[in-house]
Amino acid sequence: MCGIAGAINFKNYDMEAIKASLYHRGPDEQQLYTYNNIALFHTRLSIQDIHNGHQPFHYEQYSIVFNGEIYNHLNLRKELREFHFQTTSDTETLLYMYIKYKEKMFEKLDGMFAFAILDKVTNSVILARDRSGKKPLYLYKDANSILFASELNGIRAGVKDLKINKTAIESYLRCGFFFETFTPYENVITIEAGHCYTIDFDTFKMRKKQYFDIKDYYQNPLTLTFDDALIRLDELLHISVKDRLESSDLEVGAFLSGGIDSSLVVAIASKYKKNIKTFTVKFDGSFDESYLAKLTATQYNTEHYELPISMNLKDDIETILSNYGQPFMDSSAIPSYYVAKEAKKYVTVILNGDGADELFGGYRRYVPSANGLIGLANTLSSLTKILPKPHKKQSLYNYGYRLLSMAKKDGLDFYLSSTNDIFEDVYSFEKNIINDKMDRYIKNVDLEPLSQMLYLDFKMILFSDLLVKMDIATMSQSLEGRSPFLSKYILEFAPRLQNKYKIKGKQTKYILRELAKKYIPNELITQPKRGFEVPLKKWVNDELKENIYYALHTRSYSSSFVKQKFINDLLDNVLNISSEKRAKMLWTLYCLEMWKKNL
Repeated sequence: MCGIAGAINFKNYDMEAIKASLYHRGPDEQQLYTYNNIALFHTRLSIQDIHNGHQPFHYEQYSIVFNGEIYNHLNLRKELREFHFQTTSDTETLLYMYIKYKEKMFEKLDGMFAFAILDKVTNSVILARDRSGKKPLYLYKDANSILFASELNGIRAGVKDLKINKTAIESYLRCGFFFETFTPYENVITIEAGHCYTIDFDTFKMRKKQYFDIKDYYQNPLTLTFDDALIRLDELLHISVKDRLESSDLEVGAFLSGGIDSSLVVAIASKYKKNIKTFTVKFDGSFDESYLAKLTATQYNTEHYELPISMNLKDDIETILSNYGQPFMDSSAIPSYYVAKEAKKYVTVILNGDGADELFGGYRRYVPSANGLIGLANTLSSLTKILPKPHKKQSLYNYGYRLLSMAKKDGLDFYLSSTNDIFEDVYSFEKNIINDKMDRYIKNVDLEPLSQMLYLDFKMILFSDLLVKMDIATMSQSLEGRSPFLSKYILEFAPRLQNKYKIKGKQTKYILRELAKKYIPNELITQPKRGFEVPLKKWVNDELKENIYYALHTRSYSSSFVKQKFINDLLDNVLNISSEKRAKMLWTLYCLEMWKKNL
């Protein structure tokens, strides 16, 4: 696990500043390599082949910098007998795979990765990211130079005159994430998941190729019986957990909440490693599920740590948000930061349950799509004009109200109402070309309703929000997070399952819950989906009230996109909206202010 950067015409950039900005991603070793007008930089968190896995790694005309892990790399070496290996590092395996198979190698790799391979003969570089986008990579391009880096803060450190993309900022405010390749800066893109980019140094032309599209698997369903699907899922999850547990020279721990995803990971990991370290946190003012996690920990005799965390939010909030290098409104980034900080005191590698909800149908909002209830709700949607606004997030009334509200919509309007639901039905933004593009994109996804929602969440919420959150939260503490549910095998299997195996009636994540009966206490299986229960309303009204009011009440940057009067009405709490929605809007605006303040 590392940080990488590189540049064409690198003298245009402050490479020392870039190195410093990425230090936390790899405090063990930093190396800068230059060739003619090209630079490659690597900062290393030593996990595999600690003594010999130095980067950049060179072989003949090629040089590579690589961030991530290839979990099946030792098996892949059996296909590479013509090469004489110098190390036991997956970096060397990855380079030889590229030399032998070129872009066809991607179908063989199981891992999380972002890498750059320099070819000195063709005078080109290939940049690539893994199937889901677990490992980040950003690229800046102007008329005569290119810079890429693992974090937006790395790009910002190297380019002093970045211009803000106001259209992207406005889109972010409404949606809560940046769509596709867009970032808050002009001329800076996110390299897309499941893609490789080839850049010619002589012409500066960039060729983009998609090597993985999860939609292909949704369109090619399996005909397995439920029992056979359950057996196959069990087998694939064992492979995925085992590989992520064993491909490390350091001890691997696991996050353990009261949910079934992390509990399944821990249960299976315990089959291969006795007394694995597990971590559960107890946050002041949040839902406490540590007693549920302890049930699994006790059953599998893990070395279990309950970490009581008191958040000094008023003092820490700017530091936490500034790690992202962009406006970032997912409030669960706060507990994720504190969890990672505590876990790093014990381990350097951690397993988690990321991706299970988006692949197997873990959110309650999937239930109406799976059961054909949207049409029925549409006929009753006018009731929202007379019904009182909901004020309790985890309530059946809130769920029903949101269903009625979103049922009459389509495209982007429907998607945002069913997901982040920040400004929907309260504030209307000006016409925005990025939002228009997103609307067309959503309407053109030709899948049945549940698969469409799962696909869109994988491509948008997971890619642009959830994986960004976990990467930055863990790597800010030099901690590597590994996600068995995002293995090559699960990504190629879960989309092909029949919908009734994912949502059964109102039961979410049905097949995972059935598998969990084999491994974990029944009390956990019947628990509703929670994630990190963030007391956002309390933060906005209490701990951060002063911070938010000071940042927003006069001449705020946010007023360039949202009318200052509306912002002040939010602050003064005079609008007829739910308290949860008010808190979400104020938090989103505040996150924008903190980003702008730290530019």
